Amino acid sequence: MDRREYLKLCLVGSAGAGLLLATGCTAEDRKKSEEIIEQDRVFGYGRTEEEKEHDARLHKETFFTDTEFRMVEILADIIIPADETSGSATDAEVPDFIEFMMKDFPPFQVPTRGGLMWLNNQCIRRFNKPFLDCSESERMEVIDDIAWPDEAEPEMEYGVRFFDRMRNLTATGFFTSRMGIEDLDYRGNRPGFWDGVPDDVLQKHGLSYDQKTLDETIKEEDRYRVAEWDDEGNIL
Repeated sequence: MDRREYLKLCLVGSAGAGLLLATGCTAEDRKKSEEIIEQDRVFGYGRTEEEKEHDARLHKETFFTDTEFRMVEILADIIIPADETSGSATDAEVPDFIEFMMKDFPPFQVPTRGGLMWLNNQCIRRFNKPFLDCSESERMEVIDDIAWPDEAEPEMEYGVRFFDRMRNLTATGFFTSRMGIEDLDYRGNRPGFWDGVPDDVLQKHGLSYDQKTLDETIKEEDRYRVAEWDDEGNIL
């Protein structure tokens, strides 16, 4: 099992294998679902005004220095490299997600920045140069010492905890991105499109919908309309 498969199973295991099973949606249903997802991405449906303001403010701020951000990019791609299925963590913009999380959850800031400093110091001590100037094999020598908690030496404990946090952030960022969801082949939480009992079945049993039911049932053209309510809580 490769690294990507392991992270994938870690992420979805608690939710159960059922999340990965395809539903009975038709190709047209999936197309409509994707249109809704795209609309959500573009227009931010589902976010309150306060949440939108909060996100906009954080996006304007910067936490990582240029050097730190480049280190995060390299670490993210070590954790989830590109393969034949999809791109790497940086292709999925995971470093930007990690940058956002540093600002959205400040307790991450000190241990993450400290971990990057620790990684640089390890490289300087071993190779007399910082992490960014190291070769791929030199970087992996340090990473291999902290990537396997059960095998790590006691003096590597700080690095182990740092890399574990980076692995969790990277996996979360990747497998909640559009690229990661497609990599999982996720088929859950997609809206169904049911138009009632088919006419031939109704006719077979001598039944039909009355006009009142037809009038009150949601219409095809209203399926994607965002619901609105009046001041008394009545849907418009």
